Amino acid sequence: MEKIIKLAVFAAFIALSFTLPSSGGYQIGDTADDFNLKNIDGKMVSLKDYKNVNGFIIVFTCNGCPYAQAYEQRIINLHNKYVSQGYPVIAINPNDPNLASADSYDKMQARAKKKKYPYVYLIDEKQDVFPKYGATRTPHVFLLDKNKVIKYIGGIDDNADDESAVKIKYVENAIEALKAGKNPEPSLTKAVGCSIKKKRV
Repeated sequence: MEKIIKLAVFAAFIALSFTLPSSGGYQIGDTADDFNLKNIDGKMVSLKDYKNVNGFIIVFTCNGCPYAQAYEQRIINLHNKYVSQGYPVIAINPNDPNLASADSYDKMQARAKKKKYPYVYLIDEKQDVFPKYGATRTPHVFLLDKNKVIKYIGGIDDNADDESAVKIKYVENAIEALKAGKNPEPSLTKAVGCSIKKKRV
């Protein structure tokens, strides 16, 4: 009996770890507002600019965070794999460059050029987009369907340290679920990364 109780408690803990709410922002099933943010080419970008899409892979990320750097190629790979299927990556840098000098606009431009980002890389200059989403880390992923409904929130996969040791590709699995007309499971996972650097009030 004691063993059964311990297993039940462990199972409940595991279930809870996959249902953690985002921090004060959008929840699964919410419809996201559009935004209008500056891309590294100087042009303003909104979700409405994307035509004939099936969804959006919105990734809050940055230049300087070691976790963001560790996931950089994986984010590029996500875009390259799914953009032709109607799921483009939209990368957004939420950090205040006064607190994270590596995340200034000119350094965003330089890194995107060096790494040949195939997707837009936007700056949340007023820091009014990431709080709506409830993003707390870089990277932090929000998968939206074509109607801008939030379908998945969390990490890219289950191993930030070693891509070769990844066992569960959360974002890819979530997209495949949407393509099959299903809701992602899990729909919430823990985002592992650096904390977002907010302007001092």
